[in-house]
Amino acid sequence: MRKCGILLSISSLPSDYGIGTLGKSAYEFVDFLKKSGQYYWQILPLNPVSFGNSPYQSFSAFAFNPYYIDLDILVDEDLLKKEEILQFDWGDDPCRVDYSLMYKNRPEILRIAASRFDTQNRRYLNFCKDNKFWLDDYSLFMAVKEENGMRPLSSLPANFIKKDKDFLNRIKSELKGKIEYHRIVQFLFYRQWINLKKYANYNGVHIIGDMPIYVSADSSDIWSEPELFTVDRYMKPVYVAGCPPDAFSRHGQLWGNPLYNWTKHKESRYAWWLKRINQAQELFDVLRIDHFRGFYSYYRIEATEKTAENGSWVNNDGEALIEAITERFPRLQIIAEDLGFITDEIRRRMSASGFPGMKILQFGFGGGDSEHLPHNFTRNSVVYTGTHDNPTTTGWQTISPAESVAYAMDYFNVNFSGKLTSAFVRSALASVCDTAIIPMQDYLRQDNRSRINTPSTIGDNWIYRIKRENLDDNLTEKIFRLTKLYNRI
Repeated sequence: MRKCGILLSISSLPSDYGIGTLGKSAYEFVDFLKKSGQYYWQILPLNPVSFGNSPYQSFSAFAFNPYYIDLDILVDEDLLKKEEILQFDWGDDPCRVDYSLMYKNRPEILRIAASRFDTQNRRYLNFCKDNKFWLDDYSLFMAVKEENGMRPLSSLPANFIKKDKDFLNRIKSELKGKIEYHRIVQFLFYRQWINLKKYANYNGVHIIGDMPIYVSADSSDIWSEPELFTVDRYMKPVYVAGCPPDAFSRHGQLWGNPLYNWTKHKESRYAWWLKRINQAQELFDVLRIDHFRGFYSYYRIEATEKTAENGSWVNNDGEALIEAITERFPRLQIIAEDLGFITDEIRRRMSASGFPGMKILQFGFGGGDSEHLPHNFTRNSVVYTGTHDNPTTTGWQTISPAESVAYAMDYFNVNFSGKLTSAFVRSALASVCDTAIIPMQDYLRQDNRSRINTPSTIGDNWIYRIKRENLDDNLTEKIFRLTKLYNRI
């Protein structure tokens, strides 16, 4: 069955309160997808954001982003009053997220809601019980960070880092209220998300979630089980992740995430990973795993390095992990993000999993017979015009070499660049790939002012939002017509 969908982060939805949420606009977007004939809504990670506001640098691999909790739903539940919400500044630009306001004001309004929450609520108690394996440590970790000015893990009190029992018992008592607050906030998100997902599924819309392969150096995951990561006894990374220099990055990319101690993961029969995948299968219908090739071979950089130039590739037994996942979750659909530096051997090993990989049209015009050109596509693939890390397709035309743009114009037989974005979208939908995902910006033909992320940069990332008026009947009819034209309904 040929299917298609739209890529749009929750944060990018319209909202009166500075960032997209799980409220009315999310439900309206599901309605838009349904009317447009879309089968999938692909989102970005739901985890809390930390350094650089990136969802790929989170305080926890299991926790949820409190910014996405809808405040109007909390009003309906008598946890907030409208006038309380309006006392805060949520920004005045409907096209941008102001994370400084989110950081300052979201916790304040959510603390008011949490103070009125019934902690004897049966669903809440069950949530705390079912998620105890990560929720307790995360809530304590965040409470301690807040008590210490949000300093990173490696700079927190030594007794906390080494898990001194007397110290932990004391701070659990002293910070009881703050710890409970974080549990409540996680439940409020979870309840809103599950309700939204049920609504989407009822209307024939399926959620593609996104799982970062690595965790942040400043995370409860590291503090809770440091033996699973390459960190020293002070919780500082010894080796970190990244990718080597290439045509897009002269010095490579230094991500800074601690690498996994894969020996320990294998000894535990990948228990941590199976817990993570188990959570994902409840939250999503399909799971995209970022940097999938890292399961088979990963780029290792000493934490003292300033760039990624001096790293090295290390082989890994990814097959054992994939076997453990597929045995435990045989029905889970996975998309393997297989972009970047991929050798023939790694391609062969990844292909053996049977998971579809990704094709990015923007990558096809750098010269040569690229695997990202439509005539080389295979059915078991997911095609994108671009991803969250790419420029918009309209923006791609302005920053790419002239010869690449000319190549694309010749390939798609268009006589001026203004038609290229539509040609990219049509080519993706017309391709042989089982699934086509189009970023919302490309349907709107937006330029790079609407780009969501530029890798290896800080500032002006993850802030993109759409306006309510963007999702009008004309756009609905246009997308539906294209979807039907290329037999993806």
